[in-house]
Amino acid sequence: MTAQKLQAVRGMNDVLPQDSGAWQRVETALREVARAYGYREIRTPLVERAELFTQSIGGATDIVEKEMYVFGAADERLALRPEATASTVRACNQHGLLHNRQQRLWYLGAMFRRERPQKGRYRQFHQFGVEAFGWPGPDIDAEVIRLGARVWERLQIGGLRLQLNTLGSPQTRRAYREALREYFSGQRAHLDADSVRRLESNPLRILDSKVDATVEIAAGAPDITGFLDADARAHFDGLCDSLRRFGLKFEINPRLVRGLDYYTGAVFEWLADDGLGAQNAVCAGGRYDQLVEQRGGRPTPAVGFAMGVERLVELAERAAPETPAPTDIYVLSADDDGGEAADISESLRRAGFAVTTHCGGGQLKRQMKRADQSGARLAVIAGLEGAGTARIKPLRSGGEQVRLGVDALVDWCRDHISA
Repeated sequence: MTAQKLQAVRGMNDVLPQDSGAWQRVETALREVARAYGYREIRTPLVERAELFTQSIGGATDIVEKEMYVFGAADERLALRPEATASTVRACNQHGLLHNRQQRLWYLGAMFRRERPQKGRYRQFHQFGVEAFGWPGPDIDAEVIRLGARVWERLQIGGLRLQLNTLGSPQTRRAYREALREYFSGQRAHLDADSVRRLESNPLRILDSKVDATVEIAAGAPDITGFLDADARAHFDGLCDSLRRFGLKFEINPRLVRGLDYYTGAVFEWLADDGLGAQNAVCAGGRYDQLVEQRGGRPTPAVGFAMGVERLVELAERAAPETPAPTDIYVLSADDDGGEAADISESLRRAGFAVTTHCGGGQLKRQMKRADQSGARLAVIAGLEGAGTARIKPLRSGGEQVRLGVDALVDWCRDHISA
Protein backbone atom coordinates (compact mmCIF):
# COMPACT_ATOMS: atom_id res chain seq x y z
CA MET A 1 0.00 0.00 0.00
CA THR A 2 1.42 3.36 -1.05
CA ALA A 3 1.68 5.91 1.73
CA GLN A 4 -0.37 9.07 1.24
CA LYS A 5 1.69 12.15 0.42
CA LEU A 6 0.47 14.77 2.89
CA GLN A 7 0.18 18.42 1.95
CA ALA A 8 0.57 21.53 4.12
CA VAL A 9 -2.63 22.94 5.62
CA ARG A 10 -4.24 25.30 3.12
CA GLY A 11 -3.19 28.85 3.87
CA MET A 12 -0.10 27.78 5.84
CA ASN A 13 2.92 27.99 3.59
CA ASP A 14 6.44 26.62 3.52
CA VAL A 15 9.30 29.08 2.99
CA LEU A 16 11.70 27.10 0.79
CA PRO A 17 15.49 27.51 0.77
CA GLN A 18 15.47 29.47 -2.49
CA ASP A 19 13.08 31.99 -0.90
CA SER A 20 14.52 32.24 2.60
CA GLY A 21 17.23 34.70 1.55
CA ALA A 22 14.58 37.30 0.66
CA TRP A 23 12.91 36.79 4.03
CA GLN A 24 16.23 37.15 5.85
CA ARG A 25 16.98 40.38 4.02
CA VAL A 26 13.63 41.88 5.02
CA GLU A 27 13.88 40.63 8.61
CA THR A 28 17.38 42.09 8.96
CA ALA A 29 16.16 45.46 7.68
CA LEU A 30 13.25 45.45 10.14
CA ARG A 31 15.49 44.66 13.10
CA GLU A 32 18.03 47.31 12.16
CA VAL A 33 15.44 50.05 11.59
CA ALA A 34 13.76 49.26 14.93
CA ARG A 35 17.12 49.44 16.70
CA ALA A 36 17.92 52.75 15.00
CA TYR A 37 14.79 54.23 16.60
CA GLY A 38 15.56 52.85 20.07
CA TYR A 39 12.98 50.02 20.10
CA ARG A 40 13.73 46.75 21.93
CA GLU A 41 12.46 43.29 21.02
CA ILE A 42 9.74 41.47 22.93
CA ARG A 43 8.70 37.85 22.23
CA THR A 44 5.33 36.56 23.40
CA PRO A 45 3.85 33.03 23.21
CA LEU A 46 2.00 31.76 20.16
CA VAL A 47 -0.76 30.53 22.49
CA GLU A 48 -2.67 32.78 24.88
CA ARG A 49 -5.91 32.56 26.83
CA ALA A 50 -8.75 33.15 24.38
CA GLU A 51 -10.35 35.85 26.53
CA LEU A 52 -7.27 38.03 26.08
CA PHE A 53 -8.32 38.55 22.47
CA THR A 54 -12.11 38.49 22.89
CA GLN A 55 -11.88 41.20 25.57
CA SER A 56 -9.17 43.27 23.86
CA ILE A 57 -10.01 43.09 20.17
CA GLY A 58 -13.79 43.08 20.62
CA GLY A 59 -16.42 40.36 20.45
CA ALA A 60 -18.08 41.84 17.35
CA THR A 61 -14.94 41.86 15.19
CA ASP A 62 -14.36 39.38 12.36
CA ILE A 63 -11.25 38.09 14.13
CA VAL A 64 -13.14 36.99 17.23
CA GLU A 65 -16.40 35.99 15.52
CA LYS A 66 -14.93 33.99 12.63
CA GLU A 67 -11.17 33.73 12.54
CA MET A 68 -9.59 32.71 15.85
CA TYR A 69 -8.24 29.19 16.32
CA VAL A 70 -9.67 28.31 19.75
CA PHE A 71 -9.17 25.02 21.58
CA GLY A 72 -8.82 23.50 25.05
CA ALA A 73 -11.11 22.59 27.94
CA ALA A 74 -14.15 24.66 28.92
CA ASP A 75 -12.36 26.10 31.96
CA GLU A 76 -9.28 27.13 29.95
CA ARG A 77 -10.03 28.16 26.41
CA LEU A 78 -6.79 28.83 24.52
CA ALA A 79 -6.19 30.55 21.20
CA LEU A 80 -3.40 30.81 18.65
CA ARG A 81 -2.59 34.50 18.66
CA PRO A 82 -4.32 36.36 15.79
CA GLU A 83 -2.36 39.57 16.48
CA ALA A 84 0.34 40.69 18.93
CA THR A 85 -0.70 44.01 20.46
CA ALA A 86 -2.95 42.37 23.04
CA SER A 87 -0.18 39.87 23.86
CA THR A 88 2.37 42.68 24.25
CA VAL A 89 0.06 44.59 26.61
CA ARG A 90 -0.55 41.41 28.64
CA ALA A 91 3.21 40.81 28.93
CA CYS A 92 3.89 44.43 29.95
CA ASN A 93 1.23 44.30 32.67
CA GLN A 94 2.28 40.86 33.89
CA HIS A 95 5.96 41.75 34.23
CA GLY A 96 5.61 45.34 35.39
CA LEU A 97 7.29 46.85 32.34
CA LEU A 98 5.11 49.97 32.48
CA HIS A 99 5.39 50.84 36.18
CA ASN A 100 6.46 54.49 36.02
CA ARG A 101 8.31 53.73 32.80
CA GLN A 102 7.94 54.36 29.11
CA GLN A 103 8.66 51.56 26.65
CA ARG A 104 9.48 51.30 22.95
CA LEU A 105 9.05 47.66 21.88
CA TRP A 106 9.02 45.64 18.65
CA TYR A 107 8.06 42.08 17.74
CA LEU A 108 8.34 39.76 14.75
CA GLY A 109 6.55 36.43 14.47
CA ALA A 110 3.73 34.20 13.26
CA MET A 111 0.02 34.97 13.72
CA PHE A 112 -2.96 32.75 12.95
CA ARG A 113 -6.44 33.45 11.58
CA ARG A 114 -8.97 31.01 10.13
CA GLU A 115 -9.61 32.96 6.94
CA ARG A 116 -10.40 32.01 3.38
CA PRO A 117 -6.90 31.90 1.84
CA GLN A 118 -6.30 34.22 -1.09
CA LYS A 119 -3.46 36.30 -2.49
CA GLY A 120 -1.95 38.26 0.37
CA ARG A 121 -4.09 36.60 3.06
CA TYR A 122 -3.07 33.39 4.82
CA ARG A 123 -4.06 31.34 7.85
CA GLN A 124 -0.54 31.45 9.20
CA PHE A 125 1.11 34.76 8.45
CA HIS A 126 3.88 36.87 9.93
CA GLN A 127 3.86 40.37 11.33
CA PHE A 128 6.44 42.91 12.37
CA GLY A 129 5.12 45.48 14.78
CA VAL A 130 6.14 48.28 17.11
CA GLU A 131 4.39 49.44 20.29
CA ALA A 132 5.24 52.67 22.16
CA PHE A 133 3.86 53.06 25.70
CA GLY A 134 3.73 56.14 27.90
CA TRP A 135 3.66 59.14 25.53
CA PRO A 136 0.35 61.03 25.17
CA GLY A 137 1.38 63.55 22.49
CA PRO A 138 1.30 63.34 18.69
CA ASP A 139 5.12 63.31 18.49
CA ILE A 140 5.23 59.57 19.21
CA ASP A 141 2.47 58.88 16.64
CA ALA A 142 4.62 60.69 14.08
CA GLU A 143 7.69 58.70 15.16
CA VAL A 144 6.11 55.28 14.57
CA ILE A 145 4.85 56.44 11.17
CA ARG A 146 8.34 57.71 10.29
CA LEU A 147 9.75 54.34 11.38
CA GLY A 148 7.49 52.66 8.83
CA ALA A 149 8.61 55.12 6.16
CA ARG A 150 12.24 54.30 6.98
CA VAL A 151 11.50 50.61 6.34
CA TRP A 152 10.17 51.44 2.86
CA GLU A 153 13.27 53.54 2.22
CA ARG A 154 15.63 50.81 3.44
CA LEU A 155 13.99 48.16 1.24
CA GLN A 156 13.61 50.55 -1.74
CA ILE A 157 9.84 50.10 -1.76
CA GLY A 158 7.98 52.91 -3.48
CA GLY A 159 4.39 53.62 -4.44
CA LEU A 160 2.85 53.34 -0.95
CA ARG A 161 0.15 55.77 0.14
CA LEU A 162 -0.28 56.86 3.76
CA GLN A 163 -3.88 57.37 4.92
CA LEU A 164 -4.81 58.99 8.25
CA ASN A 165 -7.93 59.43 10.33
CA THR A 166 -8.82 59.94 13.95
CA LEU A 167 -11.44 58.15 16.05
CA GLY A 168 -11.20 60.80 18.74
CA SER A 169 -11.88 60.10 22.40
CA PRO A 170 -14.02 57.21 23.71
CA GLN A 171 -16.85 59.75 24.06
CA THR A 172 -16.40 60.77 20.41
CA ARG A 173 -16.49 57.16 19.34
CA ARG A 174 -19.67 56.44 21.29
CA ALA A 175 -21.46 59.46 19.82
CA TYR A 176 -20.28 58.62 16.31
CA ARG A 177 -21.35 55.00 16.72
CA GLU A 178 -24.89 56.11 17.56
CA ALA A 179 -24.98 58.44 14.56
CA LEU A 180 -23.87 55.61 12.28
CA ARG A 181 -26.42 53.24 13.78
CA GLU A 182 -29.19 55.72 13.07
CA TYR A 183 -27.97 56.32 9.50
CA PHE A 184 -27.49 52.67 8.54
CA SER A 185 -30.76 51.59 10.18
CA GLY A 186 -32.53 53.62 7.50
CA GLN A 187 -30.63 51.60 4.86
CA ARG A 188 -31.02 48.19 6.51
CA ALA A 189 -32.86 46.64 3.56
CA HIS A 190 -29.94 47.40 1.24
CA LEU A 191 -27.07 46.26 3.49
CA ASP A 192 -25.27 42.93 3.17
CA ALA A 193 -25.85 40.30 5.87
CA ASP A 194 -22.60 40.99 7.76
CA SER A 195 -23.33 44.70 7.91
CA VAL A 196 -26.87 44.09 9.22
CA ARG A 197 -25.37 41.95 11.98
CA ARG A 198 -22.85 44.69 12.82
CA LEU A 199 -25.52 47.37 12.94
CA GLU A 200 -26.13 46.81 16.65
CA SER A 201 -22.79 45.42 17.78
CA ASN A 202 -20.21 47.53 15.89
CA PRO A 203 -21.56 49.93 13.22
CA LEU A 204 -18.10 51.45 12.62
CA ARG A 205 -17.13 48.17 10.95
CA ILE A 206 -19.75 48.78 8.25
CA LEU A 207 -17.51 51.59 6.97
CA ASP A 208 -14.83 48.96 6.32
CA SER A 209 -17.10 46.75 4.20
CA LYS A 210 -15.83 45.59 0.80
CA VAL A 211 -19.31 44.81 -0.59
CA ASP A 212 -19.94 47.23 -3.44
CA ALA A 213 -23.54 48.10 -2.54
CA THR A 214 -22.61 48.71 1.10
CA VAL A 215 -19.60 50.82 0.07
CA GLU A 216 -21.95 53.10 -1.89
CA ILE A 217 -24.27 53.45 1.11
CA ALA A 218 -21.33 54.10 3.47
CA ALA A 219 -20.16 56.96 1.24
CA GLY A 220 -23.15 58.98 2.49
CA ALA A 221 -22.63 58.19 6.19
CA PRO A 222 -21.84 60.96 8.70
CA ASP A 223 -18.21 62.11 8.89
CA ILE A 224 -16.45 61.59 12.23
CA THR A 225 -14.78 64.99 12.07
CA GLY A 226 -18.06 66.58 13.12
CA PHE A 227 -17.93 64.68 16.43
CA LEU A 228 -14.36 65.48 17.53
CA ASP A 229 -13.68 67.46 20.70
CA ALA A 230 -10.98 70.14 20.92
CA ASP A 231 -8.30 67.82 22.38
CA ALA A 232 -8.78 65.22 19.65
CA ARG A 233 -8.60 67.87 16.94
CA ALA A 234 -5.43 69.35 18.44
CA HIS A 235 -3.76 65.94 18.67
CA PHE A 236 -4.62 65.07 15.06
CA ASP A 237 -3.55 68.48 13.78
CA GLY A 238 -0.24 68.10 15.65
CA LEU A 239 0.35 64.72 14.02
CA CYS A 240 -0.35 66.12 10.56
CA ASP A 241 1.98 69.08 11.16
CA SER A 242 4.79 66.76 12.31
CA LEU A 243 4.46 64.55 9.22
CA ARG A 244 4.55 67.59 6.96
CA ARG A 245 7.71 68.76 8.74
CA PHE A 246 9.46 65.58 7.63
CA GLY A 247 8.06 65.73 4.10
CA LEU A 248 5.73 62.73 4.50
CA LYS A 249 2.73 62.97 2.19
CA PHE A 250 -0.60 61.63 3.43
CA GLU A 251 -4.31 61.54 2.68
CA ILE A 252 -7.01 62.06 5.32
CA ASN A 253 -9.59 59.31 4.92
CA PRO A 254 -12.63 59.85 7.20
CA ARG A 255 -13.80 56.28 6.44
CA LEU A 256 -10.63 54.71 7.90
CA VAL A 257 -11.74 53.06 11.17
CA ARG A 258 -9.48 49.99 11.64
CA GLY A 259 -10.98 46.60 12.46
CA LEU A 260 -10.12 46.26 16.16
CA ASP A 261 -12.15 47.76 19.00
CA TYR A 262 -9.19 48.90 21.10
CA TYR A 263 -8.23 51.79 18.75
CA THR A 264 -8.83 55.37 19.94
CA GLY A 265 -7.45 58.61 18.52
CA ALA A 266 -5.29 58.68 15.39
CA VAL A 267 -5.28 55.65 13.07
CA PHE A 268 -3.35 55.09 9.85
CA GLU A 269 -2.65 52.66 7.01
CA TRP A 270 0.04 52.35 4.35
CA LEU A 271 -1.53 51.07 1.12
CA ALA A 272 0.05 49.60 -2.02
CA ASP A 273 -1.65 50.69 -5.24
CA ASP A 274 -0.21 47.94 -7.41
CA GLY A 275 0.28 44.21 -7.31
CA LEU A 276 -1.29 43.06 -4.03
CA GLY A 277 -4.90 42.91 -5.18
CA ALA A 278 -7.68 43.54 -2.64
CA GLN A 279 -5.31 42.90 0.27
CA ASN A 280 -3.35 46.08 -0.30
CA ALA A 281 -2.77 47.24 3.28
CA VAL A 282 0.92 46.71 4.03
CA CYS A 283 1.05 48.42 7.43
CA ALA A 284 -1.71 49.60 9.77
CA GLY A 285 -1.93 50.95 13.27
CA GLY A 286 -2.91 53.76 15.57
CA ARG A 287 -3.53 54.79 19.17
CA TYR A 288 -5.02 52.53 21.84
CA ASP A 289 -4.85 54.67 24.97
CA GLN A 290 -7.40 52.64 26.97
CA LEU A 291 -6.14 49.10 26.42
CA VAL A 292 -3.43 48.86 29.09
CA GLU A 293 -5.86 49.99 31.79
CA GLN A 294 -8.63 47.75 30.46
CA ARG A 295 -6.31 44.78 30.80
CA GLY A 296 -5.52 45.51 34.45
CA GLY A 297 -2.59 47.93 34.16
CA ARG A 298 -2.16 51.58 35.01
CA PRO A 299 -3.60 54.22 32.65
CA THR A 300 -1.03 54.33 29.85
CA PRO A 301 -1.22 56.06 26.46
CA ALA A 302 -0.01 53.84 23.64
CA VAL A 303 0.43 53.73 19.88
CA GLY A 304 1.76 51.13 17.44
CA PHE A 305 1.46 49.37 14.12
CA ALA A 306 1.80 45.96 12.47
CA MET A 307 3.24 45.12 9.03
CA GLY A 308 2.49 41.97 7.07
CA VAL A 309 5.86 40.36 6.37
CA GLU A 310 4.64 38.23 3.44
CA ARG A 311 3.44 41.35 1.63
CA LEU A 312 6.61 43.18 2.58
CA VAL A 313 8.81 40.41 1.14
CA GLU A 314 6.83 40.47 -2.11
CA LEU A 315 7.16 44.24 -2.46
CA ALA A 316 10.84 44.24 -1.52
CA GLU A 317 11.69 41.55 -4.07
CA ARG A 318 9.78 43.36 -6.76
CA ALA A 319 11.52 46.66 -5.94
CA ALA A 320 15.09 45.40 -5.60
CA PRO A 321 15.54 41.64 -6.01
CA GLU A 322 18.60 40.57 -4.15
CA THR A 323 19.30 36.96 -3.30
CA PRO A 324 22.47 36.58 -1.26
CA ALA A 325 24.59 33.53 -2.03
CA PRO A 326 23.86 30.78 0.49
CA THR A 327 27.59 30.15 0.87
CA ASP A 328 30.84 32.06 0.21
CA ILE A 329 33.23 29.15 -0.36
CA TYR A 330 32.76 25.54 -1.41
CA VAL A 331 35.57 23.23 -0.22
CA LEU A 332 36.25 20.14 -2.32
CA SER A 333 38.23 17.11 -1.18
CA ALA A 334 40.78 15.23 -3.27
CA ASP A 335 41.65 12.74 -0.51
CA ASP A 336 39.60 9.78 0.60
CA ASP A 337 38.80 10.74 4.18
CA GLY A 338 38.16 14.45 3.65
CA GLY A 339 40.23 15.37 6.70
CA GLU A 340 42.21 18.15 5.02
CA ALA A 341 38.98 19.66 3.58
CA ALA A 342 37.37 19.62 7.03
CA ASP A 343 40.40 21.36 8.60
CA ILE A 344 40.47 24.08 5.95
CA SER A 345 36.70 24.58 6.20
CA GLU A 346 36.86 25.16 9.95
CA SER A 347 39.70 27.66 9.53
CA LEU A 348 37.65 29.61 6.99
CA ARG A 349 34.54 29.53 9.18
CA ARG A 350 36.48 30.89 12.15
CA ALA A 351 37.54 33.75 9.88
CA GLY A 352 33.85 34.59 9.28
CA PHE A 353 33.12 32.95 5.93
CA ALA A 354 30.07 30.86 5.09
CA VAL A 355 31.55 27.56 3.95
CA THR A 356 30.03 24.43 2.43
CA THR A 357 32.22 21.34 2.69
CA HIS A 358 31.74 18.59 0.13
CA CYS A 359 30.90 15.29 1.80
CA GLY A 360 30.63 11.81 0.36
CA GLY A 361 33.72 11.79 -1.88
CA GLY A 362 33.47 11.33 -5.63
CA GLN A 363 35.32 12.61 -8.66
CA LEU A 364 36.60 16.18 -8.57
CA LYS A 365 34.73 16.99 -11.79
CA ARG A 366 31.43 16.09 -10.12
CA GLN A 367 32.41 17.95 -6.96
CA MET A 368 33.21 21.04 -8.98
CA LYS A 369 29.77 20.87 -10.59
CA ARG A 370 28.24 20.85 -7.10
CA ALA A 371 30.43 23.78 -6.12
CA ASP A 372 29.18 25.79 -9.10
CA GLN A 373 25.56 24.91 -8.33
CA SER A 374 25.99 26.04 -4.71
CA GLY A 375 26.28 29.70 -5.70
CA ALA A 376 29.63 30.06 -3.91
CA ARG A 377 32.09 32.73 -5.03
CA LEU A 378 35.14 30.49 -4.64
CA ALA A 379 35.99 26.79 -4.76
CA VAL A 380 38.85 25.53 -2.60
CA ILE A 381 40.33 22.12 -3.50
CA ALA A 382 41.99 20.45 -0.52
CA GLY A 383 44.29 17.42 -0.50
CA LEU A 384 45.26 17.60 -4.16
CA GLU A 385 48.92 18.43 -3.64
CA GLY A 386 49.55 17.25 -0.11
CA ALA A 387 48.91 18.68 3.33
CA GLY A 388 49.27 22.40 3.84
CA THR A 389 48.47 23.39 0.24
CA ALA A 390 45.20 24.13 -1.53
CA ARG A 391 44.00 25.31 -4.91
CA ILE A 392 41.50 28.13 -5.22
CA LYS A 393 39.23 28.62 -8.24
CA PRO A 394 37.04 31.72 -8.67
CA LEU A 395 33.58 30.52 -9.73
CA ARG A 396 31.93 33.80 -10.72
CA SER A 397 34.73 35.98 -12.15
CA GLY A 398 36.32 33.54 -14.61
CA GLY A 399 39.76 33.89 -13.00
CA GLU A 400 42.49 31.25 -13.06
CA GLN A 401 43.18 28.72 -10.33
CA VAL A 402 45.64 29.82 -7.66
CA ARG A 403 47.88 27.52 -5.61
CA LEU A 404 48.44 28.68 -2.02
CA GLY A 405 49.69 27.47 1.29
CA VAL A 406 46.90 27.02 3.84
CA ASP A 407 48.39 29.73 6.07
CA ALA A 408 47.82 32.33 3.30
CA LEU A 409 44.40 31.05 2.30
CA VAL A 410 42.29 33.12 4.70
CA ASP A 411 43.81 36.45 3.67
CA TRP A 412 43.52 35.64 -0.04
CA CYS A 413 39.85 34.68 0.36
CA ARG A 414 39.13 37.78 2.42
CA ASP A 415 40.56 40.02 -0.29
CA HIS A 416 38.61 38.37 -3.07
CA ILE A 417 35.28 37.80 -1.30
CA SER A 418 35.06 41.45 -0.23
CA ALA A 419 36.17 42.76 -3.64
